[in-house]
Amino acid sequence: MTDAPTDAVPDAADGQPEAPLIHGCVVGDSHGQVVVHPDRDRYLDVVRALDDEGYTMCVDLCGVDYLEFPDRTLPVGVRPERFEVVVNLLDLANRRRIRLRVQVPEEFPVVASLFDLHPGTEAMEREVYDMFGISFTDHPDLTRILMPEDWEGHPLRKDYSVGAIPVQFKGANA
Repeated sequence: MTDAPTDAVPDAADGQPEAPLIHGCVVGDSHGQVVVHPDRDRYLDVVRALDDEGYTMCVDLCGVDYLEFPDRTLPVGVRPERFEVVVNLLDLANRRRIRLRVQVPEEFPVVASLFDLHPGTEAMEREVYDMFGISFTDHPDLTRILMPEDWEGHPLRKDYSVGAIPVQFKGANA
């Protein structure tokens, strides 16, 4: 794991150590990368705190639909939801990377926008909105970016119908 700041971690009642925390959020590890699991209410505050610590560049923001994997492995204390918003931040001065995974429920797929803190996320949040139907509060222009404005549905959701488009080949009999 990288040297991201962790909060003090008390032992659980059964004598087993609790999961490490960063800014009060459960932390995991994915192939040596620190993964923080903030809830939706703390997401923006955690990103601000990490920005103050040097994680000033957001290099990626994407959505994930876990419709077919509701029982995926998550750290203790993180309740799985259908959707996730995944954010990767860099601290260029100290050569560190950190990932945030925010659980987003299907019933109310809304997360705070990072646009005010990281203006480069504007298009990434629009893509997540367009493809998954996850909304971002306080986004300056939350409109479709890949699909036509009158398109119905969100094509990267696992329950979205694949459909078919007839193809007319050149020179083929119609």
